[in-house]
Amino acid sequence: MGQNSVRGEGTRGRVPRAREMGWDDELYDAGAATGAGPADAPEETDTESVSDTTTRAERRRGTGSGSGGGADGRSSHRRGGSRRRAKKAGKRKVLRWVAITLAVLILGTAGAGYLYYEHLNGNIRGGSRAGGESGVKKAAPNALGDTPLNILLIGSDSRADAKNVALGGGKNLRQSAPLADVQMLLHVSADRQNASIVSIPRDTIVPIPKCTGKDGTTFQATTTSPINETLGRGGPGCTLTTWESLTGVYIDHWMMIDFAGVVAMADEVGGVPVCVKTGVWDKPTRLVKGGSGLQLPEGTHEIQGKQALQWLRTRHAFGNDQGRAKAQHMYLNGMVEKLQKQNAWSDTGQLMGLAETATQALQVSDELKSVKKLFDLSMQLKNVKMNRLTTATVPTVDWPQDKNKLEMVKSSADKMWAMLRDDIAFDKNGKPATAKPKPSASAKPKTAAEDPGSFPVTVANGTAGTDEAPVEGRAKAITAALTEKGFTQAGSSQEPQPREDTVVLYPKDAGDQGRANAVSVAKALGLPEAKVRADATAEGITLIVGADWREGTAYKKPAAEAGDLPEGADDKATCMDIYSVYKWDGKS
Repeated sequence: MGQNSVRGEGTRGRVPRAREMGWDDELYDAGAATGAGPADAPEETDTESVSDTTTRAERRRGTGSGSGGGADGRSSHRRGGSRRRAKKAGKRKVLRWVAITLAVLILGTAGAGYLYYEHLNGNIRGGSRAGGESGVKKAAPNALGDTPLNILLIGSDSRADAKNVALGGGKNLRQSAPLADVQMLLHVSADRQNASIVSIPRDTIVPIPKCTGKDGTTFQATTTSPINETLGRGGPGCTLTTWESLTGVYIDHWMMIDFAGVVAMADEVGGVPVCVKTGVWDKPTRLVKGGSGLQLPEGTHEIQGKQALQWLRTRHAFGNDQGRAKAQHMYLNGMVEKLQKQNAWSDTGQLMGLAETATQALQVSDELKSVKKLFDLSMQLKNVKMNRLTTATVPTVDWPQDKNKLEMVKSSADKMWAMLRDDIAFDKNGKPATAKPKPSASAKPKTAAEDPGSFPVTVANGTAGTDEAPVEGRAKAITAALTEKGFTQAGSSQEPQPREDTVVLYPKDAGDQGRANAVSVAKALGLPEAKVRADATAEGITLIVGADWREGTAYKKPAAEAGDLPEGADDKATCMDIYSVYKWDGKS
């Protein structure tokens, strides 16, 4: 496999600031640049000096431009003051959501873009959206023309240059391919009313498709490598293509960010609340080397700087990589909660600090490479309430070939991916769907489908799942079923088209008539209308029988309801359990 998916545990010296996603547990003192002192370093240290720093929030405490006298409305011009208060309240609502999007590692820095737009634009780096071919198409729009929004959030541990080595340690890793040690898929529903963040642990073995890197290097497909190696096999676009191939979910964008930038934002807001059920000390043991150095007494604490970095890197004390994902999700939720409660968004200086930090750390897929595009995207999230944000981790078990690696529990993963594809909420906090009003007599009638025998239908076998062989003869069986129902021009394709979900595609330029004909094919087989999609590359109506329909000639939609996540997937926690070896009594 070449490179170990965990960077040389127990081998690295002091790290001033884990800018390059120092997830490896041995990175002692990784937060020194945010306030750690030299006394906290291990015996082996880098020679780089670390200056003591104060949080931007503290430096600005007396100079924030938004804390001035007019904010409370005590103006001699009451009417003008009232208008200003209303305007400011509206602005705070927008800025609050901008901040929330930052907290989940996405973009919202553009909320401050009006202050120094071009400067922030210059900070943002871009890259190709995809690194290979997944065959996954964007979901069909709902009745209002909206589609779900999916963004892949990636954390890199690259040591590609001297600065990264100085910040992240690992001088021997200069020539090593980077690892995507944090991967989270942010899914926002088509109606923008709910959202979910789904993690796959970094050491999970998955099928990685063929990818092409930025320099044109081709990496062949593999089935024996962990998912965090995708970043080194074609960049973040390859990580995105792998996720699409795994889930059948079309991913609109990727964003790769230095997690230390989020830690800096924690400093901006004065710390992020986290909780441990007992005292914790993630230190080396006789059997397990390394450790993040996290040391907290029992209870809730607002962490920042060094402690925030340690929290995000801790794995052993939280039990495993699933526990680390849960702790990272707790951190994100804690930051969101803190930002919502603060009244600091009228402080222009603080907002500029958040924007500066995030845009410098942020790299995005090319179609998002501007402050305006990031801001427009963040505005789509303003209606999502925090009780409708669900964090989850795909359940895993030990990989039989190597107990230090993981594999997904197939039934659990399949269910979660199906919920994402069908845009089924991960939470139960939404309102029940209301009945749609009946169309009036004057409403424009729908285009009627043509006679089923008057147009051709191509049926392709796509039943090859992520770890399953295709069902032989599947296309022919469905073709025969369509023929019996009057689609006499139906024929099966000899070319397999593997995909997770079944779809009926029609040419985009066929318009309403093409859609009506495609819908008639879907209904004949029991497929929901949501499975019908326009495709600019389709040459005619094409039914791809996906891995979700491996038997029978009448489609049965997998049963799933809002909030019906597999056992162990929903990982939102109010307080973290600590593995016994790393419990701390607060004294020693």
